[in-house]
Amino acid sequence: MKKSFFVIPLSFIAHILIINITSYVLTPYTYLNAFSIVFYNLAWFIATYSLDFYPTARREGFNVNFKNFFKLIIVFGLAYFSSFTFLTPHPYSWQFLLMVYMVICLLLLLFRLFFYWARNLVRTKEYVHTRAVVIGRDKNLKKIRRIFDIPKYGYRYMGYFDNSKSNSPTYLGNIESSYEYIFKNNVEEVYCMASRLSKDEIKHLMNIADNSLKKLKIIPDNKELFSRAMSIELYDSVPVLNLRASPLDLEYSNLIKRIFDIIFSLMVIILILSWLTPLVYILMKLDSKGPLFFKQKRHGVNKNTFWCYKFRSMTKSDDSDTKMATKNDMRVTKLGKILRKTSIDELPQFFNVLKGDMSIVGPRPHMEVHTKEYETSVEKYLVRHFLKPGITGLAQVKGYRGEIIRKSDIVNRVRYDIFYMEKWSLFFDLQIIILTVTNIFMNDKKAY
Repeated sequence: MKKSFFVIPLSFIAHILIINITSYVLTPYTYLNAFSIVFYNLAWFIATYSLDFYPTARREGFNVNFKNFFKLIIVFGLAYFSSFTFLTPHPYSWQFLLMVYMVICLLLLLFRLFFYWARNLVRTKEYVHTRAVVIGRDKNLKKIRRIFDIPKYGYRYMGYFDNSKSNSPTYLGNIESSYEYIFKNNVEEVYCMASRLSKDEIKHLMNIADNSLKKLKIIPDNKELFSRAMSIELYDSVPVLNLRASPLDLEYSNLIKRIFDIIFSLMVIILILSWLTPLVYILMKLDSKGPLFFKQKRHGVNKNTFWCYKFRSMTKSDDSDTKMATKNDMRVTKLGKILRKTSIDELPQFFNVLKGDMSIVGPRPHMEVHTKEYETSVEKYLVRHFLKPGITGLAQVKGYRGEIIRKSDIVNRVRYDIFYMEKWSLFFDLQIIILTVTNIFMNDKKAY
């Protein structure tokens, strides 16, 4: 990050001050000794260094760094609370110490928000802009231009060089002329399109960059393979493209999601299903013959089959495992209409979540017969099976739930499922849950 020599030290000092001042003001009895002061500061230094917490990438923002912040408060929190085992006896309750730590976390979070706001504001000033040129023109030029034009990133795009002449106002000349231009105009970052340069030209630019303190960045020839979910992984020194990366590929992300699923499902089972199930059972016996629960084999993560549970909302039929419910379906019972309209019929799936077959949020699981049909007729359909299926999902809150009438219904459902996989976060899950509950009270037209 240009002209940022003091940014990381100042950020570190600000965080240390927040931790020490808050501890001194709220817990002076345990703070005012050499052990506490050394322990808190050393623990913060080790935790931030281990997690590579302080940002240096120009395009790194609050949302990206928030994952590291979340890990940091857990790691530092363990160290923080463990310190009190060496400081007993003390007058503070564990509830009070937890409140103090929450205050520290809140102040740290507010500072991070201020940091990114101030950084983005400073980058809009001309004197901190990074001068950049592109060598070679292909389809990626427009995409990289869009990045350069975002003020908060602090770039000043000078233009591009290519051996094919152009009337574009940003065309600066052929590739050979770029070498002299870079030095004369104090260009700091050079982006090369690998598809437009020979191996010798790239090597020559690498030598120039290495010997003149210029940053050289290569944009590889993508062969139209890249996607927004792609990531680059290093296998020793070999770069490998992962074309279907997801935040849930990370162990801690899966752990967070699983913990959330267990806590949420237990709350629903204990607080709602414990009394609702007997009530539904009585009403169902008065309404129609048949069992309380309906179970059906569906495909889950990696196409593994599991039994999906629901409150029975239809009369028994031979096509229950092959035919979806349709509007004005004669198989739906009187009670079933209410259960389906309010989505109460889906609540037993919280047992599936507790077992680990499903998640609260994810792609809706389909019948086995529909998976076999769509995996050959709908492009990228099976990508959704990289995740555990969910009781609700992004596709459902966007209007693509229930009966599939047109092919666009399943195509859009898959599109939203893949987007969810690529953009997962715990906050995203909470948004979808809130929208799901809202849709129930908004009289969802597809709930039948």
